[in-house]
Amino acid sequence: MDVTLPELPFPLRTYGPDGHWSYEDGVLTVWAGARQDRFVPPTGEALDPASDAPRLLGAPEGDFQLIARVTVGFGAAFDAGALYVHVGERAWAKFCLENSPDVPTVCTVVTRGHSDDANSFTVDGTSVWLRVSRTGRAIAFHASRDGKKWIFIRLFTLGDEKETSAALVGFLAQSPVGEGCVTTFDHIEFRDSWPEGLRDGT
Repeated sequence: MDVTLPELPFPLRTYGPDGHWSYEDGVLTVWAGARQDRFVPPTGEALDPASDAPRLLGAPEGDFQLIARVTVGFGAAFDAGALYVHVGERAWAKFCLENSPDVPTVCTVVTRGHSDDANSFTVDGTSVWLRVSRTGRAIAFHASRDGKKWIFIRLFTLGDEKETSAALVGFLAQSPVGEGCVTTFDHIEFRDSWPEGLRDGT
């Protein structure tokens, strides 16, 4: 299913299981079903074909920042809403507000063949602002408690510049061990530039 959001200059398409995506009055809503997740365990050898989560992705051109406030209706451990970057079946990353396992936490997963998993800071409440940025082959993750002061979380690559320039970017929700959860994304914003400073709060 193709989706167009007025805040974004590129169309989006659904991937994975049905997330019952909806958009109204600036709020994008998705439902992750029971046991839906996207993760390749470092201890395993292959991605389980059944391991997937609802994604809504598009292909921006050039340098960009994608920003959204993420709010998760936590019901179980590891329920999460995320911004997501996809370069290939074994080259992707998700930037999550996750119940990890019982405290809302900003988390990152970068998958290059297998997934890593890193927690950042905890969040009071069920909302946080997330930002994913790209220039060339570089991808950066920043988070914010108020949408104004940005905390540097991670800088990484998923491929060469040609591969990264064709990346799909967008939204994801998951409920790996639970019965499902609802995530909303609002205050969605797109900027056609790389941040001026990665570590100065801008």
